[in-house]
Amino acid sequence: MTSTKKRKHWELLWQLIRYKPKLYILDSIYWILIMGLPALPGLIIREFFNSLTDQAQLGLSPLALIALLLALNAGHIAVIFAGRVTKTQHRFIMRSLLRHNLLDRLFKNPTAQLMVVNQEAETTVSQGEIISYFRDDTEQVENNIAWISEVSGQGIFAVLCLVILLSINVQMTLFVFLPLVGMVAIIQRAETRIKKYRKASRKATEKVTGILGEIFGSVQAIKVAGAEKNVLDYFRTLNDQRRQTMIKDSLFNAILNSAFQNMVNLGTGIILLLASQLMQSGVGKLTVGDFALFVYNLSFVTSFFTAIGSFMALSKHTEVSFDRMVGLLSGVSADILVAPNQLYMNDLNGRQKDLPTVEQPLRNERDHLQSLKVSNLTYIYPGTHQGITDISFEIQRGSLTVITGQIGSGKTTLLRVLLGLLPTQAGEIYWNGKIVEKPASFFVPSRSAYTPQIPQLFSYTLRENILLGLSKNDDDIATALNMAVFEQDLVTMNESLETLVGSKGVRLSGGQIQRVAAARMFVRQPELLVFDDLSSALDVETELALWSRIFVNSTEQEQNHWTPTCLVVSHRPSVLRRADQIIVMKAGRVQAQGKFDEIFKEGW
Repeated sequence: MTSTKKRKHWELLWQLIRYKPKLYILDSIYWILIMGLPALPGLIIREFFNSLTDQAQLGLSPLALIALLLALNAGHIAVIFAGRVTKTQHRFIMRSLLRHNLLDRLFKNPTAQLMVVNQEAETTVSQGEIISYFRDDTEQVENNIAWISEVSGQGIFAVLCLVILLSINVQMTLFVFLPLVGMVAIIQRAETRIKKYRKASRKATEKVTGILGEIFGSVQAIKVAGAEKNVLDYFRTLNDQRRQTMIKDSLFNAILNSAFQNMVNLGTGIILLLASQLMQSGVGKLTVGDFALFVYNLSFVTSFFTAIGSFMALSKHTEVSFDRMVGLLSGVSADILVAPNQLYMNDLNGRQKDLPTVEQPLRNERDHLQSLKVSNLTYIYPGTHQGITDISFEIQRGSLTVITGQIGSGKTTLLRVLLGLLPTQAGEIYWNGKIVEKPASFFVPSRSAYTPQIPQLFSYTLRENILLGLSKNDDDIATALNMAVFEQDLVTMNESLETLVGSKGVRLSGGQIQRVAAARMFVRQPELLVFDDLSSALDVETELALWSRIFVNSTEQEQNHWTPTCLVVSHRPSVLRRADQIIVMKAGRVQAQGKFDEIFKEGW
C-alpha cells in the first residue's frame, strides 16, 4: 500500500473552508452576530436597573430602554433568518464536495472500494456498507465545519464579555477559567475512548447498511431458498450490535457534555456566592446594575466554555471520519477528499447551472487493437488462497476467445484483473506490444467495454440505459439493438426507446437485460468486447443469432472502421465451437488452451 503523509484534520477542514471563502465569510459574519448580539442587551439591562436606583449614565427612561431592547431583539431575529440561509447552503456545499470527491475517486480507481484498512487488517467493503461513508462520515465533517463559525462567533463575544467582567471585578472573573482547565484535562484523558466508541458505532452502522444492500439485491434468492427467517434473524443481530455500540457512543458523549455543563454550573455558583459576599460587605463598589451585567455576561462566557468542550469532542469524531474515508480510498492522500472541484448546483435564484458535456470516446490509430497479450497475471484474494496464478494468453484482432471451466475456477476474477477492477499483484498486460500501466483507466471505451454476469441497468428509459450520456442518433441505437437481437423486443414496447425499464431493469426479463447491456457495448464500438457469461439467460437460438451478427457482419463493420474482438466467459458448446481460442481454467490456473477440436481430443 502506498505510504502517504497523514494530514491533520484541521488542515483538511481549512482546505474545505477555502473552497467557498466568500460564502463562509458571510456566514461567519451572520453567526458572529447571531451568537454575539444577545450579549448587548446586558448593557441595556444594567442601565435599566441603574435607572431604578438613580445611578443611570445615559439618562434614558425605562420605557426608552425597553424599546431599544425590543429593537435589538428584532434585529437579532432577522440575522438568524439570514444566517440559516447561508449556513444551510454552506453545509450542503461542503457535504456535496466531499461526496463528489469520494465518488470521483472510486470511479477513477474501481479497486479502491474493495480493500479498506481497518485496525491494521484489510477487509472487503460491500456497496451497501459504503453508504455509511457517504452519509455519516461526510455529515460529521460538515457538522465540524458548521460549528467552527458558530464557536468562533461565541468566542469573539465571549472575549468581549470577559473584558466587561474584568472591568467589573477581576477577582470574580478569574474563577471563570476553572471549568475550562477541567474540560481540557477531561478531553485529553478521554481522547482514546472517544475515538474507540465512534469507530465502533460507525463500523456497526456500516454492517447494517451493508446487509440491507445485500438483502434488497437478493430478495428472489432468499425467497427461493426459504431463508427469510434466518436472514431477518441475522439482520436483527446486527441491529442489536449497532444499538449497543451507538448507546455506548451516545452515552459517553452525554457523560462528557454533562461533565462540562456541571463544571460550568459549579464555577458559576462559586462566582455568584463570591459576588453576593462582595455586595454585602460593600467591597469593590458592586452596584445592582453591575451585578446584573456580570451575571448576564457570565452566561455567555460559560456557555462558550461548554461549547469548546463539545467542539473538542466533535473534532475527535471528525478525525475518525477522515481516517475512514481515506481508508476507503486505499491509502491515497487525504487531499483527494478536500480538493476543489466544480459542483453543478442551483444558484441563489434557483437556476440550474449548465451541466458539463459528457466526454465522448475518442478513437485513434493507436487504440486499434492488433493484439492483446497477458503474461503471468496473478491475483490472490487477501486472507485466502483463491484467485488466479500465472495466467498467460494472447488475443488477435477480430478473434473470439472463450474462457471456460468449473464454478470457482477463476474465470470472472481473470476478467476483473485484466480490466483493472481488481489490482494486479503480478504479471503484465500488453496492448499492441506496449505495456498497460493502469488497466482501470486504460480499458474503457473506445478501447474496451465490459458486461458482468449480472448487468446493471438504471431506473431510466431504455435509450438512457444504452447511451449513458453518449451522443448517438436513433440509427446508431437501432444498429446496436439489432446486433443484440433486440429489435423484436423493441416492437412490443409501446414507448419504444422511451420505455422505463424500472429499478435494475425489473420490467425486463433476464435475457432482455443481458441484450440491452450488450447493445450498450455495441453502440460504443469498442475494440475489445468482454462478456462474462452473457448468454446465460438466452435461449440457444437467440444466442446463435447474437454471435452471428457480431462476426458475420464483420465486412460491413470493417467499413465503419470497427472490427470487434471478443473475450468471453461461456460454457455453451455452440460458443466453444465458434471460438478461435479456448482457455480452460481450473483452481485459478490455465489447464488447457487451444481450439475446440484440440481440447476435445485431449479429453478436457
